[in-house]
Amino acid sequence: MAGAIMLVSLAARGNTHSPTQAVHRASPLQNPDGTKPGLVPVSSHPDRATAIRLIKKVRVGARGSKQGYTRTRFGENWADTAKGIPYARNGCRTRDDLLARDGEHLRYRSGSKCVVVAMTLEDPYTGKTIQWRKGDADRVQVDHVVPLSYEWQMGASKWKKAKRVRIANDPLNLIPVYGPVNEAKGGAGPASWLPPVRKIRCAYVARFAQVVVKYDLPVTRADKASMLAQCR
Repeated sequence: MAGAIMLVSLAARGNTHSPTQAVHRASPLQNPDGTKPGLVPVSSHPDRATAIRLIKKVRVGARGSKQGYTRTRFGENWADTAKGIPYARNGCRTRDDLLARDGEHLRYRSGSKCVVVAMTLEDPYTGKTIQWRKGDADRVQVDHVVPLSYEWQMGASKWKKAKRVRIANDPLNLIPVYGPVNEAKGGAGPASWLPPVRKIRCAYVARFAQVVVKYDLPVTRADKASMLAQCR
């Protein structure tokens, strides 16, 4: 029937969990390529020390102008055109790849192995359990951990477009979360915005650090100080 929803085995998409299996969310320290789902707190003293060592590697720089920034500078929204990152050119839009990575009880559009139309999401930023359907699409949004406008201001304006397309679609830089919280974050760095759930903040800034180190982006001095403070 046209428009019907069907349950599809994620094995058909090369994912590792079934639609009804609980998702085993990962610490950023055990998820360097971003292919494991979710985000869990970094809480032990050894792991916090590891996170601090990672954050100390982050370069500091001045935040430049936002002039010239548009979303299209980072490629078409969720296009499957990047090269050299997980899920690249697999035939599915990046947003659907991330919903499939982090969601539970996934349902797909009839006839599609890509388009997620319903799922359950455990949002790491708020602790909410969200029952999501595509008809209320903005209730779940895919957060760029390092916001695209922030990247632009910190040096991505000088990159080749192909590199901007990679960082915009890299699963390391992407987490599905509760939409209103993502909207509240906007283009803020860690000195101006952190997840409402305090226990996840060290994990969040560790993920932020993983992205900027991978792409050799600096952060502001205030942002680095805030990042270090969350893991101490």
